[in-house]
Amino acid sequence: MKNLKLKTAVAGVAIVFSGIISPGCNSLTKTQKGAAIGAGGGGTIGAFIGKAAGNTALGAIIGGAVGGTAGAFIGRKMDRQAAEIKQSVPGATVEREGEGILVKFDSGILFDVDQTALKPAAKSNLQNLANSLNNNPQTTILIVGHTDNTGTATHNQDLSVRRAQAVKSYLTGYNVNGSRLTTEGKGLTEPIADNTTETGRAQNRRVEIAIVANDQLKNEARQSSN
Repeated sequence: MKNLKLKTAVAGVAIVFSGIISPGCNSLTKTQKGAAIGAGGGGTIGAFIGKAAGNTALGAIIGGAVGGTAGAFIGRKMDRQAAEIKQSVPGATVEREGEGILVKFDSGILFDVDQTALKPAAKSNLQNLANSLNNNPQTTILIVGHTDNTGTATHNQDLSVRRAQAVKSYLTGYNVNGSRLTTEGKGLTEPIADNTTETGRAQNRRVEIAIVANDQLKNEARQSSN
């Protein structure tokens, strides 16, 4: 289901791209086309993919892309940070997506059922994540809470918001600048697995963290590509 949604979203973006880059632009190189897409599409295309694919964190990563050689410069930095997080945060799933990093925590690792207080093991994982974020200050971070469909939509929405905020609070306690962190709760609206099974519900109860380049890093990347 997730892959189908993502493929559908990407197909839609291809249509959008065809409007951004007209047939009269065939003389452009791939790098120039990528830069045009990054500069012109950015947040709009990211929001489109995020909504269509049912993944707010992924949309944030795509929406923050600059494309072209500047995007490649950012990607290399993200490769290094992703490797660092994989090594130091064993409780997380770390994926390199586009020009960013998607870090996923099963909420069972972070919280007890229907709770927002972090477990001791979660604190260790988040402390190590905070160290990586502090070692790489030229990024902004979106923290998104998710739940399964057990209980009311209102309760799950509130729970997802408070869990995202709990993660933010812990990271700021380890000197991650709060201005870099944004939280969002999606409740039960963005499942990644089948809510009719316990295994699926466990996968849906999660916190996702999107790490993307900030304006300073984007400007540095653009200057390096000139």
